[in-house]
Amino acid sequence: MSGLFDYGSAFSRNIGWVTPAEQARLRGARVAVAGLGGVGGAHLLTLARLGIGNFNIADFDQFEVHNFNRQVGAVMSTVGQSKAAVLAGMARDINPEADVRVFGDGVTAENVGEFLSDVDVYVDGIDFFAIKARRLLFKACEERGIPALTAAPLGMGVSLLYFKPGAMSFERYFRVEGRDEMEQYARFIAGLSPAMLQRSYLVEPGAVNFSERRGPSTMMSCDLCAGVMGTSVLKVLLGRGRLRAAPWALQFDAYHQKLRYTWRPLGNANPLQQLLMAFIRPVLKL
Repeated sequence: MSGLFDYGSAFSRNIGWVTPAEQARLRGARVAVAGLGGVGGAHLLTLARLGIGNFNIADFDQFEVHNFNRQVGAVMSTVGQSKAAVLAGMARDINPEADVRVFGDGVTAENVGEFLSDVDVYVDGIDFFAIKARRLLFKACEERGIPALTAAPLGMGVSLLYFKPGAMSFERYFRVEGRDEMEQYARFIAGLSPAMLQRSYLVEPGAVNFSERRGPSTMMSCDLCAGVMGTSVLKVLLGRGRLRAAPWALQFDAYHQKLRYTWRPLGNANPLQQLLMAFIRPVLKL
């Protein structure tokens, strides 16, 4: 069946929104995606359909039944299978010519250099609670001058943060260094969602349990994340249009049909963020 594949035909409907020369640039780009669950898997397949030709992907986990509500690779036939292997196969089914480098043990301090080798853009899909791994990756991107983006699935919406080389770093924005685990979560939530558009329609607060590292999610949110991320990656790779970097954040909430931009100089040291964290901290202890 791969003999039927033709790159030009497969991605011809992109032309118009991108030029043939830009499509060729996307074909030659390499994007790293760490975490292939809810948002990460959707990011990968969206970028594969955009015609990006090269990927480094990482996830150490396997699919389980509780992933079905939001993870594009989670179906009965993949339960118990490696997320990285399944998603690599799905990306290659879209583009058999794609060069997909698989890191089935996830990203560690030992392999982060290899994971980011030849990468033009890093796309964050790591689980919310894996702050240590996320800090490792964003620091490595900063050191290498690699643009890094995260699109957080919040309720039925998305929040986008772009860490541009030479601009505010992940560490300067979130300021989690030396904090205990719960304080790191509070700071991460506050930094991801300064507008907090999603908080009013959480109808079962007990579904959020930070000590057990679980929280509710929706497929709608993951799909919105993939659309916003795919567009942002396109803009970074092609140098087209404005993309506001941190300390700017964008949040769109489909439930409320609202879009908010927030600007937080000093990141979580900003007085508005300090007030937001004072609200969040008691919630984490419930």
